[in-house]
Amino acid sequence: MRLPLLLLASALLAPGPLAAQQPPADRYAQLRTLFDGWRSFEEAPRVNGMPDYTPATNARRLAELRTMQQRLASIDTTGWFVPQQVDWHIVRAEMNGMLYHLTVLQPFARDPAYYASVRTDESDTPAEEGPTIHGAVRLWQYGIWPRTALDTVRALSPDERARLTAALRTVPPLLEQARGNLADANAKDLWLGGVRAFEEQHDALTTLGTRVRALHAKDAALIAAITNASTATERFAAWLRAESPKRTGPSGIGKAQYTWYLRNVLLMPLTWDDEVTITRRELARAHTSLRLEEARNAALPPMPVASSAAEFAALQDTMLPRYLGFWRDKQLITMEPWMERALRERFMGFSPEPTRNFFAQATHRDPRTLWTHLWHWWDNMRIRVAPHANPIRREPLRYNVWMSRAEGMATVMEEWAMHAGLYDDSPRSREIVWTMLAARAARGLGNLYAHSNELDMAGAGDLHVSWTPRGWMRRDPLLGFEQHLYLRQPGYGASYVTGGRLMEEAIAERARQLGSAFTMKRFFDEVNATGMIPVSLIYWELTGDDRMIRELKDGQGPLPFR
Repeated sequence: MRLPLLLLASALLAPGPLAAQQPPADRYAQLRTLFDGWRSFEEAPRVNGMPDYTPATNARRLAELRTMQQRLASIDTTGWFVPQQVDWHIVRAEMNGMLYHLTVLQPFARDPAYYASVRTDESDTPAEEGPTIHGAVRLWQYGIWPRTALDTVRALSPDERARLTAALRTVPPLLEQARGNLADANAKDLWLGGVRAFEEQHDALTTLGTRVRALHAKDAALIAAITNASTATERFAAWLRAESPKRTGPSGIGKAQYTWYLRNVLLMPLTWDDEVTITRRELARAHTSLRLEEARNAALPPMPVASSAAEFAALQDTMLPRYLGFWRDKQLITMEPWMERALRERFMGFSPEPTRNFFAQATHRDPRTLWTHLWHWWDNMRIRVAPHANPIRREPLRYNVWMSRAEGMATVMEEWAMHAGLYDDSPRSREIVWTMLAARAARGLGNLYAHSNELDMAGAGDLHVSWTPRGWMRRDPLLGFEQHLYLRQPGYGASYVTGGRLMEEAIAERARQLGSAFTMKRFFDEVNATGMIPVSLIYWELTGDDRMIRELKDGQGPLPFR
């Protein structure tokens, strides 16, 4: 069931009245209780260990969700401190995410890749990007599948073997359920992308089977679970290929539904049109800045490129102390003892030129250009070693509600570090920063047009390739992965750019308020203390101005600064 527009949650933008005599502390306790129930409810019900996304179950859960939303709307936030009001909006955004999931996005009925439940890599964001099935089998949580560049394959413990066996046994019946749930799916590009997702799942299971047979040859139950999951995956991929010619419809969700998701789930005070304007502007700015950098550096020699594994390893080892020293010496952030390890865990392997993707083109010249984006891993390590004291903010927010903060901060950090002097010792590295911004703006713009159904996924990829400088974006697996992911998840492709622009508004207002007392270190400390929440809520909590939240109201445009 796809609603023409999700108007319900717009009515939930402001909390409703409750008994006036009820103390604020008691009413906030109601929110915490509701939150606990909501998080338990959000987990899909299981049938024989697998999540149940059948139409009858989804209809029942939608009705229950609406009741929860009404309970949330009835909580009066009058007299609450700003952080408490922010918590209310976090819960609202998550509930809106599930509403959107059940009534518009419907990955369980439109998106075959949703059922690719075997995950090989830990995400650099708080949780996996895009729609993620409940109960996913995350191989990197098992010793046999190294989580980081510092880990190696190791034998599974008896408990790990039992858990992995049980998890993999859900794959065949889940894919049988998927065939029924996807029977009426007609989103052509989502269907085509699903084929690749299951080919990759089959490859992962093949690798897993090889390792298990080498280390646990006598574990017949685990080997059988892997074999059956692999066979079911291969058959499902074949079914997707056979059905592909019949699936001919558009995959984008349209401008109106895209905007609804931005404003009611991601809490970004923008529209589809706003994001097009921003990404087009950033694409032009990046290209212009690149050409000016090239003119400035015209007399310099070309930038060296690591040409062997030994050279690349030495380059990373040389650059890491310089990178950490930059942050320490500039006193831009609070340094933590785990920061070096968090980056060493994500050191990249060498890529020969013929197979060198976009990001490897950057890192094989100067790995710092991507390490700034890998602020992600510092965020993730902070979540791991110092979980937020507030339960509402402790775990990753559901439905990618964290998107504008996680991706926006990581992307804009590339440019901020450059302006702060990171590449004073390497002027040509500045050219890489502008190239990366151009690529992200082109990628996001193509995805915006894909969601408005003005381009299909191939057309969005063409825009991405043709507007990325230097021929660094190729028609390779990275291109297919990115365009497919952003088609599956509205808002994601542009959030790298638009989230960063919202973060700059937060800096501007906080600096204006504090005057000479403002420092970047203080700003970053304050941002980190809020947790991984939408930028609009960070802005409110840091500045005391709820302008961005007020801008979310229907028909409300940009409001004046206070």
